[in-house]
Amino acid sequence: MRPVDLHHGSASDVGLVRKVNEDSLLVAPPVFVVADGMGGHSGGDVASRLVVEEFERLSHEYDPTRGAEQVADAFVRAQARIVEYTQAQRATAPGWHAGTTAVVAALAEDDGETKWLLANLGDSRIYRLRDGELDQVSVDHSVVQELLDAGEISSDEAASHPERHVITRALGSPEGIDPDFFLLPLAAAERLLLCSDGVSGMIDDGAIEHILNTVADPRDAADALVRAALEAGGRDNATAVVVDVVGLVRDTTYDAARQRESLESKLGGRQ
Repeated sequence: MRPVDLHHGSASDVGLVRKVNEDSLLVAPPVFVVADGMGGHSGGDVASRLVVEEFERLSHEYDPTRGAEQVADAFVRAQARIVEYTQAQRATAPGWHAGTTAVVAALAEDDGETKWLLANLGDSRIYRLRDGELDQVSVDHSVVQELLDAGEISSDEAASHPERHVITRALGSPEGIDPDFFLLPLAAAERLLLCSDGVSGMIDDGAIEHILNTVADPRDAADALVRAALEAGGRDNATAVVVDVVGLVRDTTYDAARQRESLESKLGGRQ
């Protein structure tokens, strides 16, 4: 896989209501993660941190030709650690629970082409910006999304539905995990946004699109998204990771003279 130049920025805030920031994030190119923890007694922040720890471990040994396999394995390891942690806590606090959503973006090689490998569990989101237009790539694993898909409620009703924060898949679930995976050509996602629902639940897609289109530096864009979520009420932890594909990096290991000598040797000095 040829190296790709990525510019990125991230921001996270506890918000204006919560006392603890249960969101965690990872920026370890070519691997990026946002996890939104849930659970009492510090359960959520531990669960999201365990996810980030496993993907940070992955980033040190990441093989882009095995991207989907390695990302799936990292999810499995994180799930096992969260379940083990939950069981240990329940020894003294029956009914105790910890879980977390997760969205992941990583560069991967597919049929010799570098692409975005994206994955999600829960209602944290992955958006892409292409030609100035915002598109949600991930599909929320939530009760409201299921109602939308079934045609039982409208988009306007979904925004204020009393169960809009109830998710149907998450790490830590005793039923196991079933992440969704997506592959996108780099050209189909000039800018990526990974965010917790403390961003997407506080500002609408139009506001997100405007910020991503008008704030050029991804660091400033991430800050602006979190700031907008706080200005809209900040009812939840808010986290954003913005990643731009800038272009292919020049291969500085290429030695033209050595390559020419090697070729001449193979050709036996023929002209």
